[in-house]
Order: sequence, then structure tokens, then C-alpha cells
Amino acid sequence: MTQALSTLFSRTWIWSFIAAASVFLVTIVFTGGASTVGLAQAALTFGAFSVLVGLGQMLVITLGPGNIDLSVPANMTLAATVSLKVMNVENSMILTGLLVAIGVGVAIGIGNYALIKLLRIPPIIATLSMSFIVQSTAIWTNRGLRIKPPSWLADFTTSSTAGVPNVALVALVFSVIVWYVLNRTVYGRSIAAIGQSIRAARMAGIPIDGTRLLTYLLCAVLASLCGYLLASFSGGAALNMGTEYLLMSIAVVVIGGTAVAGGNSNVPGIWGASLFMFLVVSMLNTYGFGAGIRLILTGLIIIAVIMLPTTRSAGKT
Repeated sequence: MTQALSTLFSRTWIWSFIAAASVFLVTIVFTGGASTVGLAQAALTFGAFSVLVGLGQMLVITLGPGNIDLSVPANMTLAATVSLKVMNVENSMILTGLLVAIGVGVAIGIGNYALIKLLRIPPIIATLSMSFIVQSTAIWTNRGLRIKPPSWLADFTTSSTAGVPNVALVALVFSVIVWYVLNRTVYGRSIAAIGQSIRAARMAGIPIDGTRLLTYLLCAVLASLCGYLLASFSGGAALNMGTEYLLMSIAVVVIGGTAVAGGNSNVPGIWGASLFMFLVVSMLNTYGFGAGIRLILTGLIIIAVIMLPTTRSAGKT
């Protein structure tokens, strides 16, 4: 029993779940147990969106220092805006809208890596530059309109199956896929090797450029998918809908136990961190604190986690 507990607590992802559970219990105690089920469902619902963008950001960060995608918020907005316009509130166009959203992600992912590789721009600058281009395109496409999603898609994203929100189930499916890819495929081993030492990876014959391109592409596609689902859940696309997910996509990766130095990823931790972040926001809202306090607290949490030695020695699960 002791050995089992020791093994469990050696997993870096368990601490994000412990933190989430602690905040959940504190919130329930101070609200007198009111809306316990509602809070849990809300955490799963809104946490699912953070999970989707976090998975993509985790793949990029695993590539090593300097790799990060700052185009995520603009990507979400453009994918949501274009896909909703294509669907035009018609249920028969739901699949077409999904394919369009994925296409937007593919284009942005390729554009990001083109700037990084061809122009030799650092990833953080390349993706930031791309975000301005994408956001401008979203503004031009949106033109101040708020198109509603098809009724079937809206019903799906706002409903639950066996008490579990559908968007959480979608995020769970993608989490399992990403976990499998990272731990059971050549590609997963390749990005880990690149993150640990790009020089050693090149000497081992790993296709560096192809692997990095695919990683940025996957990150962009997951962000586009998140935008597609978020717009359908919230009743339409807004130009600022992805803003909070820039910091959030990074926070859930770091808090979830993925090594910020690259080379190691942590899929389960993304879930614990996403739930934790939502519950912290809910608790702050309960006490009447504003967005400024929330952002300050988020920054402090990230700094604290990075300083923990367990984060630096994070391993795959």
C-alpha cells in the first residue's frame, strides 16, 4: 500500500488533480454545498476547452526551449468565424464547417512553421506575427456579425451524455489519442528526443523539420477545433473569444507537469490543471474578485510551479 502511494505521488500529474480537488472542496464548503453537481459539470465543460488548446501547446513546448505558439487565440477566432459562416445555421453543413475549421488550422500551422524555418524567425516572434495576420483576417471576415451555430451542433455542445458534458467527452477522446501518439509512436518519441537534444536527435536520423512542422500543425488544428466547439457552445463567434486561452494554454501545460525545458510531456496533468484553473476562477468570482486578481494569481502559480524541482524532472506517464 505504501509503495503504491509512493508511486502514485511520484507522478507529477497527480498534484494538479490534488490542487483541483482542494479548490473544489473549499468552494463547496463556503457555498454550503449548493450546486455541487452544477459546479462539477461546469468545470468539466469549460475545462475541456482548456484541455484542447493545452494539448496542442504541450506538443509544441515538448519540442524544447523557445517553442511556443502565440497564435492560438487568433486561430480559434478565425476558425470559429469562418466555419460558422460556411455552415450558415444549416444542420446539413455541420461536417463541412468542421472540415473548414480544420483546414484553417492546417493553413495556420503551415504558416507558422514557414516563418520559423524559411525566415529563421524565433517561434515566439513568428507565431506572434502570425496571430496579428490571423486576427486581422478574422476581423475582416466577421464584419461585426454574430452568426449562430446550427441547432444540432449547439444542442450537442451544450448537452451531456450519462451526466458528462459532451465537450468533455470530445476532449477526452483527443487526450487519449495524443497520449497514445506521444507514448506509442515514432513521432511521439521523435518530439521528445528533439526536446531533450536537437543535435542528438539529428545525429540519430530523426527528421527534425518534418517533426516540428507536424507539431505546429497539430497545435493549430487543435486550437481551430476548440474554436469551432466554443463558438457552437456559446452561441456564436466573437472577436475576443480566444483571448483568455493564450495564457490558459500555457498555464495548463506548466501546471500540469510538462517540462518547460522540453523533452517530456504530461497529458493527464493537462486535465488536472484545466480543472484547477477553472475552479480557481470560480472561487475568485464567488468572493467578488475581478479579472486582474485572477491574472496575477495565474502568473504566481506558474512561477511557483516552474520553481518546483519536480517540474524540472517531469517524466512521461
